[in-house]
Amino acid sequence: MNRNRAAHFAAAYALFRMAADYADHWGQSDFDAQCKGATDEAPVTYKHEDTGKETVVGTKGGRAACTRHVINYTATQGIVLVVGSRLLGVRLNPAAVAGALALSGLTHYAADRRVPNGLLHRLAKASGKERFYKLADRGMNGAYCLDQSWHHSFETFAAALASLGSSTR
Repeated sequence: MNRNRAAHFAAAYALFRMAADYADHWGQSDFDAQCKGATDEAPVTYKHEDTGKETVVGTKGGRAACTRHVINYTATQGIVLVVGSRLLGVRLNPAAVAGALALSGLTHYAADRRVPNGLLHRLAKASGKERFYKLADRGMNGAYCLDQSWHHSFETFAAALASLGSSTR
């Protein structure tokens, strides 16, 4: 990897990470955060903060909530990556950026659906981390930590992909 490509990867990763952290926490609606893992077998009862109205959300609503979140998440990453790279004078290959955003968005959806015995839970169980996954004590939430680790890992791959064919203006 040449120095320019390494610098472009570092810039892409920093931009991906900042955008992801914002979109996953500040940018995500409360409804989507609460309901994105809902299924008919494990429905979520969402109580609106302002009105107190309760809504029961099943599989269809859970998929919709997760899809909305991932679209917002991926769009935020795309905007930040394009604007940030232009400000830094880095010209990214549009096809590489599209591939990077697809990788980030699809893997984000796979982790965030969190259906009972979902992908992250199955991976945690297979790797001997199920107890950590289920930990919700002493200020720690294992499922959240593993979720974020999953996202950071794929953002790294996405940043490497985005930096392919990049150049400096």
